[in-house]
Amino acid sequence: MVVVLCHGFGAPGDDLVPIGQELAREVPSVGQSVRFVFPQAPLSLDASGWGDARAWWMIDMIKLQLAQQTGQMRDLRTEKPAGMAEARDQLVKLLIEVQVETGVPWSKIVLGGFSQGAMIAVETIRHLPEHIGGAVLYSGTLINESEWKVPSPNIQGLPIVQSHGRTDVILPYSLSLELKNLLEEQGATMRFVEFAGGHTIPHSALQATVELLLSV
Repeated sequence: MVVVLCHGFGAPGDDLVPIGQELAREVPSVGQSVRFVFPQAPLSLDASGWGDARAWWMIDMIKLQLAQQTGQMRDLRTEKPAGMAEARDQLVKLLIEVQVETGVPWSKIVLGGFSQGAMIAVETIRHLPEHIGGAVLYSGTLINESEWKVPSPNIQGLPIVQSHGRTDVILPYSLSLELKNLLEEQGATMRFVEFAGGHTIPHSALQATVELLLSV
């Protein structure tokens, strides 16, 4: 099995390596039979003073800061970010290369990510040449709704673990439910993990991920 985990906005490419290590520790049989891949997003934020931080696409930091200061909900459903399609195409290419290199069937590949990484995962799954084994979406949200609401055969029957904190001020909990509902309507088998916390990945989400990997 291959598990591909995409980091969030403003993080380095290896940001989710500890998550892979934790998953391997949770169930040794998973660690022995799974290859973890941690793609680095295409955009560097070094020029903005963020060091080795990366992004799948740029976000409006002023809007984000204003939303945090005022408590206004960030509804990104209508947004199709510039650069998302290019990042998606690169990730599709990477997954094809990984599948060819490892010889692991598409049905044994799990794709996911955190925050912006969860969003690029959904976008990429919709454009893959084959149906994969599962997905994990940590603290993501619904974007590009006009396209995502079009049923995709790659979503039909897909096991998905989705998690979100009820006090998330970056990507509100209520909008994570919009994503959950959209995926369910397209036939995904959803396991939604809500928790009393913010923009993070709790142990309960990791445990659900371990169970997903074992089922795959």
